[in-house]
Amino acid sequence: MGYQVKEISTKPFDGQKPGTSGLRKRVKVFQQEHYTENFIQAIFDSIKADGATLVIGGDGRYFSPETVQTILKIGSANGVKKFIVGKDSILSTPAASNIIRKYKAYGGILLTASHNPGGPNNDFGIKYNIYQLTKTIQKYKVIEADPVDLSVIGKTKYGPTEVQIIDSVADYVELLQDIFDFQLIKDFLQNNAGSFRILFDGLHGVTGPYARAILVDTLGLPEASIQNCVALPDFGGGHPDPNLTYAHSLVEVVEEKNIQFGAASDGDGDRNMIYGKGAFVTPSDSVAIIADWAHVIPYFKKGGVKGLARSMPTSKAIDLVAQKKGLEYFEVPTGWKFFGNLMDAGRLSICGEESFGTGSDHIREKDGIWAIMAWLNIIAAANKESPNELIGIKELLKKHYAVYGRSFFSRYDYEEVSSEGANKLVALLDGAITSSSLANKTYKSKSTNQDFTIASVTNFSYTDPIDGSVSKNQGQVVLFDDGSRVVFRLSGTGSAGATVRLYVERYVGPEAGEKVLAGDTAEGLKGLIEVALEISNLKEFLGRDEPTVIT
Repeated sequence: MGYQVKEISTKPFDGQKPGTSGLRKRVKVFQQEHYTENFIQAIFDSIKADGATLVIGGDGRYFSPETVQTILKIGSANGVKKFIVGKDSILSTPAASNIIRKYKAYGGILLTASHNPGGPNNDFGIKYNIYQLTKTIQKYKVIEADPVDLSVIGKTKYGPTEVQIIDSVADYVELLQDIFDFQLIKDFLQNNAGSFRILFDGLHGVTGPYARAILVDTLGLPEASIQNCVALPDFGGGHPDPNLTYAHSLVEVVEEKNIQFGAASDGDGDRNMIYGKGAFVTPSDSVAIIADWAHVIPYFKKGGVKGLARSMPTSKAIDLVAQKKGLEYFEVPTGWKFFGNLMDAGRLSICGEESFGTGSDHIREKDGIWAIMAWLNIIAAANKESPNELIGIKELLKKHYAVYGRSFFSRYDYEEVSSEGANKLVALLDGAITSSSLANKTYKSKSTNQDFTIASVTNFSYTDPIDGSVSKNQGQVVLFDDGSRVVFRLSGTGSAGATVRLYVERYVGPEAGEKVLAGDTAEGLKGLIEVALEISNLKEFLGRDEPTVIT
């Protein structure tokens, strides 16, 4: 049977340039006539769509079901042989990556704006990078057919294209069971049910169904071990970003009910936060501890650890682990694609970024649930080694600092600030790099009376060891003569205004002793943060006395 392909005239829209996380705009922008269709047609113009199998997933945010139908219309008209779609248009980013590998699909289209809020007045996103074609598009093709029922698992036809609706969770759970020692974890949790409780907060994002399948259905934990695990189009009106500010629903319950292990993930499931009673784990420390304990995880027992890596703003904690274990390690720009190149070349196994992204080469994406399960595997193994002492988050941190020292680390986010002010801040720092005007200059913190002498100011650049590509202007780095550093980065992952991120790191060696190493992060960084704000004139340029988020 033949199917009529209609060509619909259109014209380019300005600004359809994806960032590192795809195209993100307000929902109302995507709802403009032809806007979403243009971007999707550009995707199919950029790939070999004819005869291809493609995966469609996402975090289930507002406008997802409609967009899936649009992808089916345009994809079928462009010759796609088969679509594999998560039930109800839900498929976490890590799960989609696994499906692409498992079913040998050509690629995937993900409908997510990650940790940004959802709903009719908030953000939507499509992950696929095809900017050049969006600037010249003149038409798109569609096949008119009845909408596909995304709630029914099974196979159906959309015009000439096969559409398979799959269980969003099953394949991913199977993957994790091959990576981690589920029996060890289950035995530990059941044997310590009264003294070691768990709480996972899905923040009403995509990972809720995955957490239920793993923690409740597979590991046998009670229903009270999960909260906010129903995926909602507007994330329940919240901000699905797993940090101390936006995951307060987790932090409050963990502290109030004395819960030993808390965790949260973001909208599309690729980020995570680990938090226990009085014990917040920075993402920098988290990936370092996972790397240090990788030998207890079956996946790494079998395949070994090839190398470690972190994004440039992330603290150097993982570098110390690599040095001690004799492993190759890398400092890359922000953006998971840089890790992906190293993974594809067989030179990287575990990596992370300070923005709560942690992962390994089991897939080519960061993976929030994977990181949480890695921690549970490590805790279960640590307790097996120390049967007379209950080892939790605090104890693991204490043991790690005693061996490697501690990188006191914090990030200040100034969201939706004036682009003009943000650019002035960057220009000031770039000017200091060109003129060397800050070199050897000493600043004194007024509150702590500490002196900080600048050793260098640079703009981070990276030459990829795999493909030789060069990435410049990746962030201004102010390095002090005691090894402390502050990093400034201008980010554009939101849909309105600019975001300036300030990263502050101060290393203290293990010889400082337990009391100093266990000190409060804010107190340990207070003087350095004051100096960073003074050097950059940040408050003046951005018109903000306080950051939007502190992590």
